[in-house]
Amino acid sequence: MYSLTFWDLFHGLWAGDQQGHGPIVLAISIWLLWQNRLELLSLLIKPKFIAGWTALLFGLLIYLVGRSQNILIFEVGSIVLIVTGLLLLLSGYSAVKLMWFPIFFMVFMVPLPGVFVDALTQPMKVAVSYVAEFVLYHFGYPISRSGVILQIGQYQLLVADACAGLNTLFTLEALGLLYLNLVRHQSATRNILLAIFIVPISFTANVIRVMVLTLITYHFGDAAGQGFLHGFAGMVLFLAALALIIALDSLLRMLSPNKPPDQPIAVRTAP
Repeated sequence: MYSLTFWDLFHGLWAGDQQGHGPIVLAISIWLLWQNRLELLSLLIKPKFIAGWTALLFGLLIYLVGRSQNILIFEVGSIVLIVTGLLLLLSGYSAVKLMWFPIFFMVFMVPLPGVFVDALTQPMKVAVSYVAEFVLYHFGYPISRSGVILQIGQYQLLVADACAGLNTLFTLEALGLLYLNLVRHQSATRNILLAIFIVPISFTANVIRVMVLTLITYHFGDAAGQGFLHGFAGMVLFLAALALIIALDSLLRMLSPNKPPDQPIAVRTAP
């Protein structure tokens, strides 16, 4: 049913910079579901027919409306309800509890409404441009700013939506939450702090990307800044975000009190 949807996305929205994370989120969600397949099959079959059919039929309705009216947030977002409904019909709430993160992770591939994105992207771009100019200026570079336009030497750079927009922040949030799910710390405090700091880490990674592109353009020319190195700066964005998340995680581990050594478990034998 979703083959036509994914075909249109791969040849349309997902082919651009702003929603290029969609295929990655889809692949990771499928991989996470596949990783839990054996545990899912081992669950007791306790289907929840009312909740399952409600979620499934509502998801199908949203899909039909989204597909017929070209509303992508409905068309793509319906997959979350449909997968949830199928799990409820197969094994009940225990299946949804087992698969909650892959289902939640699918939300990050749902295209956000354009009005919402535009309203938040502009102030984010201004903030990223301001911080990038502030840092580079204090390192002695001849840089100035007008809105979201950076002037460095003889070059002018427009901070685009793909470099510092809401969709980029959304992608980095997905990266941070995936990291949390993979490491699976026992400490709830540590997980909460990491989740909270994902937002400023994402903003910092966006600033690093803009500064890298600015420095590439300044030192190697406009052709280099718009060519292969522009795509390389996108890789720098995710590497910087991942490095900052790991660094913060390591810092929290060092600051957390040492756990007491595990006590031996007494095994009582039958008389």
